[in-house]
Amino acid sequence: MSEPVPLLRPAVLAAGITDAELRRGIRTGDLERIVPGVYVDREGAGQLDDVGRHLLRIRLTAARLREGAAISHVSAAVVHGFDIWRTDLSRIHLTRDRASGGRRSPRQHIHAASLETDEVDLVDGFRVTSAARTIADLARTVTAEEAVVTGDSALRGRPSLRPALAAALQRAGARTGIAAARRIVPFLDGRSESPGESISRLRIHQAGLPAPALQHEVRTSDGRFVARTDFFWEDFGIVGEFDGMGKYGAGDPGTTAETVRREKLREDALRDLGFEVVRWTWADLFRFPTVIARYERAVARSRR
Repeated sequence: MSEPVPLLRPAVLAAGITDAELRRGIRTGDLERIVPGVYVDREGAGQLDDVGRHLLRIRLTAARLREGAAISHVSAAVVHGFDIWRTDLSRIHLTRDRASGGRRSPRQHIHAASLETDEVDLVDGFRVTSAARTIADLARTVTAEEAVVTGDSALRGRPSLRPALAAALQRAGARTGIAAARRIVPFLDGRSESPGESISRLRIHQAGLPAPALQHEVRTSDGRFVARTDFFWEDFGIVGEFDGMGKYGAGDPGTTAETVRREKLREDALRDLGFEVVRWTWADLFRFPTVIARYERAVARSRR
């Protein structure tokens, strides 16, 4: 789906529409203000999710970007195409290469920090912080869940990014939040294939459970492929599976039924091989003691 064409106030006024009509359009939902003086109509607004809306605002902001500045933090992550999970998108984040002068307004968060030439990339015409600098900045400034989702996504698409992440942490020196970033960045793993899997892995780590293998292939003794598992605890013969709704094709009942049937056959095959299977959903990620209890019961069964 293409990005909606923004309506600029001068052009709208020149077409004979008054400011009063613009205000009325916003009240009725026929128009949405993206930034002051820029609007999209109802159809265009319907094409935008939160990330798309943020990207449109970045496009409008980047046209006025000052020399020595770059789109950064979560805004840079949006431009790079990384997954975003619950990170606040109400402000456009910019970093200016200066020692001081950072500030926040309702629409922008301007960070003041050193910005080396090799820490800035040109992506889709935008000056943005490099992928490694972006992830290091986020690891310092957002929650662990948000940082792990975005960082895993970055490594999933760019496995070679790992050395650059270590260098970005080193360059960050003693900036605010660096201790958290030094914990989070080594934990990132591109083998997590979705935000739900990333948060699951973090919950497992926070609960003190043994670290599972990721995307482990289970095969029969003669080498026949059975399943690729989200999480696998080999010592106990336990398979862990995160069930996101998208997995079941919720928009198509026929697809849903067939996918559920195949998933049941897959799980039956795993159990036939002697594996315990522990499942959890998005809701369970926010009541994780229930998942821990399932895991512990599976461990107990595996020891019988």
